[in-house]
Amino acid sequence: MNLNETLKEASLLESIDYFGVADLNCATDVILAQGGEIVRGYPYCISLGIVLPHAAVDSLPRRADYAVRLNYKHAYEIINQRLDFAASRLSNRIQRMGFKVLPLPAAERVDDEKICASFSHKTGAHLAGLGWIGKNCLLITPEHGPRVRFVSILTDALLQPTGEPLDEKCGECDECVKICPIHAFTGRPFKNEEPREMRYQAEKCDQYFEALKQKEKEAVCGLCLYVCPYGRK
Repeated sequence: MNLNETLKEASLLESIDYFGVADLNCATDVILAQGGEIVRGYPYCISLGIVLPHAAVDSLPRRADYAVRLNYKHAYEIINQRLDFAASRLSNRIQRMGFKVLPLPAAERVDDEKICASFSHKTGAHLAGLGWIGKNCLLITPEHGPRVRFVSILTDALLQPTGEPLDEKCGECDECVKICPIHAFTGRPFKNEEPREMRYQAEKCDQYFEALKQKEKEAVCGLCLYVCPYGRK
């Protein structure tokens, strides 16, 4: 059993739904611009994903109901914790084999100006062949659409990439663009060479959630995640 198979088997024991390995050498400039030298120094990314509960996602159009907001937030936070725990356990295993490893939190903003984390889990999963970047700037998997949360482990372990980035399959669909209550998406398809701002204005989401927090105990939206046909099927 090679290292890829060993780690994938270990991830299944952690109830991980998605496992992928990406070669990061083709994205070093993007990684450096977002996270700096610390994250750029690793050649591979292990992507781990867990599917969100469909019942929680399907209830999002009724998010004005406090119980709906609370249930979705609970599911979201618990899955993030499960991902972080799984990433920590796998990282420890890799480190004991003598390799460098850097597990990155499933949900943690490090730059309030750019409104981003130190590394894009979507980029890692995309390069691992697990999906494509949709018009909602989320990672779209063929099986579950964007209803998957990801975490990343950066490493220099001797791994084999699990696939190539999938071509965008959104086509003419713009349901996520139309449903957004604050018109944060432009509807442009993803292109490697274009900055995120060409497709998505993150500050609009940030301001929207801040406004919700002033009115409600739990600020929840997620409509672009809910409406994607690849997830609803």
